[in-house]
Amino acid sequence: MQTLRVNGQTYPVDVDPDTPLLWVLRDIIGLNGTKFGCGMAQCGVCTVHLDGTPVRSCVLQIGQIKQNAVITTIEGVDEIDPVVRAVQKAWIDLDVVQCGYCQPGQIMAAVGLLKTVPNPTDEQIDSAMSGNMCRCGTYMRIRKAIHQAAGEAA
Repeated sequence: MQTLRVNGQTYPVDVDPDTPLLWVLRDIIGLNGTKFGCGMAQCGVCTVHLDGTPVRSCVLQIGQIKQNAVITTIEGVDEIDPVVRAVQKAWIDLDVVQCGYCQPGQIMAAVGLLKTVPNPTDEQIDSAMSGNMCRCGTYMRIRKAIHQAAGEAA
């Protein structure tokens, strides 16, 4: 039995230590905002924050998570946080979303980037977002939205 801190709440989970965090979030805890994409940490759809750092939940095993680690999913981002609010606003202003499937992972990666690099260059954005795939090809709008969010959050 392990206890996870997810979105400010504590959840006891009784799963094998090699169970991916993604399946615990979706199937045990019931948080379905984090999506399954490739299962190999290549697409970024399953991105969540672990102690503030974006990670791929499809390959992060429960047994690898330290006791008292803070896990944040798309459902738990703090809308009061100026970075989160700026990212959400930019996504809406620039109509970033097309099909929407990848967007939870895109937003989590963008927030993670802006928390560490408040005013990123195109190259820094491309590098930070390179592991997040968008089948609809909204990459240019995503980059533009990150720049807008950086300006608004500053």
